[in-house]
Amino acid sequence: MKDHFKVGRYSFKSRLIVGTGKYKNFSETAKAVKASGADMVTVAVRRVNVLDKNEPLLMDYINPKKIRYLPNTAGCFNSEDALRVLRLARESGGWNLVKLEVLGDKETLYPNMAETLKCTKILVKEKFDVMVYCSDDPIACKQLEDLGAVAVMPLGSFIGSGNGIPNKNNIKIIKQRSKIPVIVDAGIGCASDASVAMELGCDGVLVNTAIAKAKKPILMAEAMKLAVNAGRMSYLSGIMTRSEVASNSTTHKRKIK
Repeated sequence: MKDHFKVGRYSFKSRLIVGTGKYKNFSETAKAVKASGADMVTVAVRRVNVLDKNEPLLMDYINPKKIRYLPNTAGCFNSEDALRVLRLARESGGWNLVKLEVLGDKETLYPNMAETLKCTKILVKEKFDVMVYCSDDPIACKQLEDLGAVAVMPLGSFIGSGNGIPNKNNIKIIKQRSKIPVIVDAGIGCASDASVAMELGCDGVLVNTAIAKAKKPILMAEAMKLAVNAGRMSYLSGIMTRSEVASNSTTHKRKIK
């Protein structure tokens, strides 16, 4: 099934995006990325070493010429810090496609939407291609689209919680109203959560903790690949309408002699 995933001017084969944090080491990270089939990975510029050549470099394990690096602003709690991080990423690595993440507090890691909107406007003006981590608020997502974001990334549930997507209705509304890709970001805990996101019509799923903290990360990475593909195929097939009553599996009457 040829079903390329487009984000702005970029095209990808996989609709699964994998994070590079929380693994035991870069070797495990690379093996998980390979098993996932992902061709885009998020890189927390403040936490993952992509600049200091005196320390182990992620680029020694995951080739940025083959896998698209998506620098993100994990750990930033205001627009000033986020802007500084992404400008550094572009200057040092030439990365223009970026993930904006401005957090509200350290307990929930919920997005600060006022700062997020402010920062998105500036980044778009500076010609960044911005994918934005945001709340599952249809109004806020539309505002981000109107500002020029190339993708919105509403959280399924709290970052690293593994609670899946409790508010499926909001995600469906966001997708129905969006002309840009909608990618569920945060809260995915197992393969079935990823399938649910895709069956809701989402264009992609970002997974980090569910893979990195599984007892067998490489196996979970492969499970996520299969789940995303299955969910996408299920959505494209045209899922049957649910019914409150039974329906016969056969539609004709057979005469019994």
